[in-house]
Amino acid sequence: MIKNKLDLEKYIKNIKETKKSPKTQIVVSLGTCGRAAGGMAVYEKLQELIEAENISDITIKKTGCMGLCHSEPTVEVISSDSKKRIIYGNIKPDNVKTILTVREAGASTLTAVPKEWYYPETEDNTDNSPQARIVLKNSGNIDPASLDEYFMNDGYIALAKAITDMTPQNVIDEVKDATLRGRGGGGFITGVKWGLAAKEKNTEKFVICNADEGDPGAFMDRAVLEGDPFAVLESMTIAGYAIGADTGIIYIRAEYPLAIATLIDAIKKAKEKGFLGNNILSTNFSFNIELKYGAGAFVCGEETSLIKSIEGERGEPTNKPPYPAVEGLWSKPTIVNNVETYANVAPIIRKGADWFKKIGTKGSPGTKVFALAGKINKVGLAEVPMGTTLRDIIFKIGDGIPNNKEFKAVQTGGPSGGCIKSDKLDLGIDYDTLKEIGSMMGSGGMIILDEDDCMVSIAKFFLGFTLDESCGKCTPCRIGNKRLHEMLTKICEGTATPLTLKKLKNLSEVIKITSLCGLGQSSPNPVLSTMDQFEDEYLAHVNDKTCPAGACKGLLTYNINNKCIGCTLCAKKCPVNCISGEKKEKHTINQDECIKCGVCYDVCNFGAINKK
Repeated sequence: MIKNKLDLEKYIKNIKETKKSPKTQIVVSLGTCGRAAGGMAVYEKLQELIEAENISDITIKKTGCMGLCHSEPTVEVISSDSKKRIIYGNIKPDNVKTILTVREAGASTLTAVPKEWYYPETEDNTDNSPQARIVLKNSGNIDPASLDEYFMNDGYIALAKAITDMTPQNVIDEVKDATLRGRGGGGFITGVKWGLAAKEKNTEKFVICNADEGDPGAFMDRAVLEGDPFAVLESMTIAGYAIGADTGIIYIRAEYPLAIATLIDAIKKAKEKGFLGNNILSTNFSFNIELKYGAGAFVCGEETSLIKSIEGERGEPTNKPPYPAVEGLWSKPTIVNNVETYANVAPIIRKGADWFKKIGTKGSPGTKVFALAGKINKVGLAEVPMGTTLRDIIFKIGDGIPNNKEFKAVQTGGPSGGCIKSDKLDLGIDYDTLKEIGSMMGSGGMIILDEDDCMVSIAKFFLGFTLDESCGKCTPCRIGNKRLHEMLTKICEGTATPLTLKKLKNLSEVIKITSLCGLGQSSPNPVLSTMDQFEDEYLAHVNDKTCPAGACKGLLTYNINNKCIGCTLCAKKCPVNCISGEKKEKHTINQDECIKCGVCYDVCNFGAINKK
């Protein structure tokens, strides 16, 4: 049990001195993605060989996601003096013996993964990387189960500073001055929200962490919870002190079993050391955190729907005002922020608002974590200063588009965001610039699309997701999005008219204005942004009855050209037997019977099938 700030400082000094090890460290990335790729087998093989060969100068440890999802399982080897580090990617248990032999020297038989990160907090900067890690500083570096390792990386210094050297208003002012904007999508200034809750005289207040993370392709919050859970607990506790709350709730998806187990363990250890519970650090401030599990409803990412779900009711939004900061959980003042927002709080209190504002842009200081997914070579997590260009994120960090395909667009902001085309790649992105071009920051999902993607079909896909996830409470979202989806289906099938396009745009704009919550208000964004930036594709579908990307089956025709040598493979594979012809002679496709499945196109080895 750590009793006060001085006790904490002494404890941290002691563990930094006693836990310095002259041994080589081997760190295994064991977040969800690492485990799914076989990371545990690698970790167990390391343990087995080190024990069998009696290797005494190596220690191994588990860590969270390094952000290198494209190269999992990943293993980092750190020299005994910490000056040499190398990451090996795509490791199998059979590679472990080689790693133990060459260590940080490198091996030509293994894949070395560049670790182009720099950390603004430690001033360890390099000019060749656009990344800047604040939120992910510890993830992939420390053992998430070790509170001592969190202490060694400035853990709980911010909380000690806040509750012993600052008043609650001082804390709110510091967060407000930093202009920390909510990283969950809306971008509302966090300190303003906290200030509203603090002013309420009610003696019972709540701090909620939104860890629902329902966007397709988004996994930023999960990585933080699995790799650096104490950072979220510490910042929630600071928030509780600031607004006068003694209860924190983490609302987390039940589909995140590893994050849940990590949090349960972290809460237990924080209580044992005196950082949760009664009279924290011998002050009059008490705070506890509990978990509530969500069932995967996307609408529960909206704060009032989330609150209703915690209360045991159907997850549906309520009219605002009153806002949760005034009347939230159980009608008490409540602040709701997402995982990434909280992960920024402790660094701000520790380093100050002025430090934070030096990173990013004037209107959007700090960094943003993005989950890169889709048609990109290096799928994974990237944390960059606000204002970084899309080109740097996609082509420098993400290493561009696979198979030499052309970049076509990037979807930011999840299913409620918009598609951005190549002429905006050099735009420095933050909350305001994305909004200006018809998209949004969202929680940070970034899905890359290439030349083979049809933008009408993409809009239909995202709208279909929103349609499935709508709570159904308000008519514009429940019925309006259904009508939008029907119109997009007609366009993709080639049965739409120019009037369909006019109705599609008009209804989208009505839904944005009249829906009850943010889910409905932003649901037409994929439609409006693609209509604006890819108007030619919509017109081709409607006027010419063609899909330029060759993706909409209803508008495709398959024909056999003169490259056909009569191998008969396409005829053998056709599920409806609509291809005929003799061996070694050109075949033909019966268009009346063809179901446009594309099997013939996929199996032909001679480029003899035309698709248009």
